[in-house]
This record gives sequence, structure tokens and C-alpha cells, in this order.
Amino acid sequence: MTSMAPGTLLSDAQAMFSHGVEAVLGDRLIIDSVSFDETAMLIADHAIRRDSFDRIVVVGAGKASAAMAAGLSKVIRTNLTSANGEDFPVIGHVNVPEGCHRDLPGITIQEARPAGVNEPTVAAIQGTDRILQLVADAGPRDLVIGLISGGGSALLCRPSPGISLDDKLTVTRWLSSHGADIVALNTVRKHLSEVKGGGLLRANQAGQFLTLVLSDVLGDPLDLIASGPTVPDTSTATDALTVLDQFDPDHQLPAVVREHLQRAAEHPAPSINASEHSTFVLGNNAVAVDAAGITAEALGYNHVMHCHRQSEGDAETVGRHLADLTLTMLQADPAVHRQDAFLSGGEPTVSLADASIRGVGGRNGQLVLAAYARLLELNLSDDQWSRLAILSGGTDGEDGPSDAAGGMIDGSIHRRIVELGLDVHDALRRNDSHSFLRQVGGLLLTGPTGTNVCDIRIALVDHPKHRRHQP
Repeated sequence: MTSMAPGTLLSDAQAMFSHGVEAVLGDRLIIDSVSFDETAMLIADHAIRRDSFDRIVVVGAGKASAAMAAGLSKVIRTNLTSANGEDFPVIGHVNVPEGCHRDLPGITIQEARPAGVNEPTVAAIQGTDRILQLVADAGPRDLVIGLISGGGSALLCRPSPGISLDDKLTVTRWLSSHGADIVALNTVRKHLSEVKGGGLLRANQAGQFLTLVLSDVLGDPLDLIASGPTVPDTSTATDALTVLDQFDPDHQLPAVVREHLQRAAEHPAPSINASEHSTFVLGNNAVAVDAAGITAEALGYNHVMHCHRQSEGDAETVGRHLADLTLTMLQADPAVHRQDAFLSGGEPTVSLADASIRGVGGRNGQLVLAAYARLLELNLSDDQWSRLAILSGGTDGEDGPSDAAGGMIDGSIHRRIVELGLDVHDALRRNDSHSFLRQVGGLLLTGPTGTNVCDIRIALVDHPKHRRHQP
């Protein structure tokens, strides 16, 4: 991660962000959640008898799934052996983004899309076909463990018959660029897929199927995380058509998409028998924000935390609200009200500018620029600028099609913006937060983190009469 000078507000904000991410790393969550006793494999209050399976089949997809597979592989190798005393038989396939590869015995980790491009690819389809084949070939004495995390929708891809990869890309790009949230987006994607919306569970022939989830969807709705490949779908093709009516009222998307959904609405897929399947959410945004809050407390901050349970709406609105909260903290009487840190989690949306003028950036950068623009409107004094910091980052280390996790603003970055004469409103209009913040050292750079639980935002204020690190 790009680091600031020790003892600055931004260095503290980065420490909080880093510890939030570390708390939801896939390997750590698996190692902490999966254990064995003499007779059973234990996950939460669920026990699977050791003598009920002879082989483990690991499948999965997502930004954290390689790390989850590594943690699971370690737990299995440490605790299980075969009847003849050799390593317990484990096979599997997991689709991940570029930069997340691990070498694991028996489990293929396939880098199925480029880093920073959260879209399905031909490689993702090939990997998904391998995953579908593994569960279809499984037998009654096999235990399938699915590892699902954020980003799985793009990485677990098998378009429905008659729907091409280009069709799916067109729909996904259209919905994303027109402000559709993850609920709307995944509702449509599920009904254009053979693997989403319970399709992977439908293909399963194993005696037991267990799914371990790292949630990137606010509120943890199981049928929306990675588009719910291993749980019954609560939405219908009619719901997907309603989404298209909202975001494509003029029917500019390929006609084959609506035609497929209309046929699916008239002839719904058979329901799934999920009696031999269990799902466990091991980590989510709340876990990350709570860990960031623990770090804030350790650094001497009085803090308030808030995790959104549903889509927040537009990133610019969220950013302006964060700026207003920052001003409230700046104006508080430190002798009475020492709140000087606000930490929140969520995932807003961005309506993209036309491709002819669009720059590079994602929702976190857009949020930070909107917060900065609002702070400019508030006519802060030099002293107030010197006592604030705002950071917003994606826990996966990606913010749209860029190499940054997000962005950050403080007094020194503000001075550099003024010195360079940069126009924040132009950057906002063109979705060009990456270029804007890069020029002033305001990018949050982490690289791929191996996890994904939405975003963490941090606003810090230093009160002159109560220094931050006083006990």
C-alpha cells in the first residue's frame, strides 16, 4: 500500500483500512472457521462426519477464492489423511482474477480474467465448464466444497443457450454504466446463465455440498453473492425483464436477451433440491469495518462506525454527505464532543460519462472527488484543512478499470491541487478520478488484496485541544 508519513491523519486512515482488509482475507477466515475433531469436520455449528466422505472436490470463483482455497488446503492437509496414510484426496478448480494465483496440491487455480477488468472472458467460461463437470462427475461419497466470493459473477460464467459472451458483456456494461446496483445487475445475469441462480448446485451429483462465502453484497443475500450459483434463486425471469424495462426502456440491448428472458418467464426452470446443501457466510463488510474501528480505537480516536445493509445509491451523493459529516466533526467542541473518526462500509454506484469523454476511475475515486468538491464549497479555513483526512477504498484493491483501490484527500493534497490548478468538477464530470488523484499523490494503491467485501470509508479529524494520540 502507498504509505504516508508516520503520524499523519492519512497514515492512520491507511492503517485502519489495511487492518480492515486483513480481517477478511480468505485464507485467514477459512483457517479460523474450519476445524476437525476426532470424528467430524466442523464449521460454525455444522458437523460433517469424517467417515461420510472419501474425497473432497473444491470448486469456486471470486477475488478471494484462491486465498480461501489455500486456507482450506492447509486445514485439510493438517488434519486429514487417507485410509492408507497418504494425503487425503482433494481435486478441484477455482477461477480467480490475474494476480491471485496459488500453487495448491490437486486444485487448479485459473487466472480467468485480467486484473482491473471485472468482466467475463472466454477463459472464465472454460474454467466454469471444468467446474460444472467436476460437480456433475462427483459421486455419493464425495464432499463438494464451494468457495464463493465477490467478483464471482464475472469469473463463474456459462451463458444460457442462445446467449453469447458478447451479449452478456453488452448487458453488463449497459446496466453498470446506467447506474444499476448489484441487486439489479445480478438479477439479470442470473437469468442469462447456466451456472448462476443455483445452476452449479443443480449440476451437482455429490453426496454432500457445502458452500463457504465471503460476501461482497450488502446485507449478505446468498442468492446475489456471485449471483448465487449454489443456492435457490429468489428472483424470476420476470424480475429480470423489469430491470431491463427500467434501465433499457428504449430496447437498445440485443433483442435475443429479452426474447430469452420472456421464454424463461413462460417456462421457469425446475426448483432445486437443496436438502444436502449448507451455506456459511464467513466474512463480510461489517467484519472489515469493525476491524478498522478497533485500529481507530487503538490509535486513540473516538470513533463511530456504520455499515450499510443495502445499496446506497450514487457515489457523489455519498461523498458529499461524508464531507458534511467531516465538517460537523471539525466544528465540534473538543471539550464536550471528541468524535474525530467516522468509519463506514458500503458500495455506491456511478453513472458513467459518455465513452468519448470518460477518463479512468471507479466509485471510490468518484466518491473522494465529490467529497473534496463539497469541502471546497464549505470554505474551510487553512487550519480546518490541516485537521482532516478522507479515504475511500475497495477492499479488493480495485476501483473500476484502474490500478488503484480508491483515493484520499487531506490538507497537503488539497494544497497540491490548488498549486496545479486542477478542476475537480471536470474530473467528476468525466469520471477521471484516477488521473486527478495520481497527479497529487491521492491514489490509494494496494494491489490485489485477495479479498472483496465492498468498500471502507474513513473520515478523520484532529482536534487542537485533544490531540489524537493522547490517552
